[in-house]
Amino acid sequence: MGNGSDDVLALAFQSFFNSDLPIVYPDITYSFYPVWCRLFGIEYINQPLDDSFRINPEDYRSPNGGVVIPNPNAPTSIGEGPEFVTKIMEYNQDSVVIIDEAYVDFGGISSVPLTKKYDNLLVTGTFSKSRSLAGMRIGFAIGSKELIDVLEAVKNSYNSYTVDSLSMAMGIAAIRDVDYFNSTVSKIIATRTKVTQELRQLGFTVLDSSTNFIMATHKDRSMKDMFLYLKSKKVFIRYFDLPRINNYVRITIGTEEEMQTFINCVKDYIKQ
Repeated sequence: MGNGSDDVLALAFQSFFNSDLPIVYPDITYSFYPVWCRLFGIEYINQPLDDSFRINPEDYRSPNGGVVIPNPNAPTSIGEGPEFVTKIMEYNQDSVVIIDEAYVDFGGISSVPLTKKYDNLLVTGTFSKSRSLAGMRIGFAIGSKELIDVLEAVKNSYNSYTVDSLSMAMGIAAIRDVDYFNSTVSKIIATRTKVTQELRQLGFTVLDSSTNFIMATHKDRSMKDMFLYLKSKKVFIRYFDLPRINNYVRITIGTEEEMQTFINCVKDYIKQ
């Protein structure tokens, strides 16, 4: 357990990525991976996503100092199945593989069962998304006893601030309240489906999402301009001024009322 999955991931980077070989992760992915690499002096290589923004497991066959893959990926929202993760593990038996499952509950398939087969697999997760407990800062890692023992040793060496008792009580209650969890996730998935359909009817291309957000573009419209227009209307989405995705936006799924406001503003923008 750690203070959010960012805390757990940072510990994992320090614990396992210290060989002479660079680690590997996708070129379009969670923005904190390169931050930690620079902070901890870890060399890394980016493998490009394909033209459909999918991760090709064949790109992860070369010797490396570790592999990090978010599944589902962010900001693309695309998830891969267990066959994909099995390939990654078979190709990387001599390094630690981290599968970051921050968004897995919204339609992805968890790799946790594979930790019983692969001692070098570490799966991380968070209570901030599907458990609706962002303010509690609860993150976790699941893996073999050997991996967890190393994480604990590193954590206790420099970071003795454990998850507080209130967060632990809230986390336990969240796990036990299966009905609320299922209800919340189902609502987000239903709203995600509705918003995706409405955007596609407006001419947007929307990637198939396995997360609580969607990634969209429009062949005739500037997504940067739309981002700025929505911002002026106090509707906030995310725009990444980065190669390959500089005409995409990432839209977090809120309540039905919030998303209707978003759609109405998008329609107003399209009419301009």
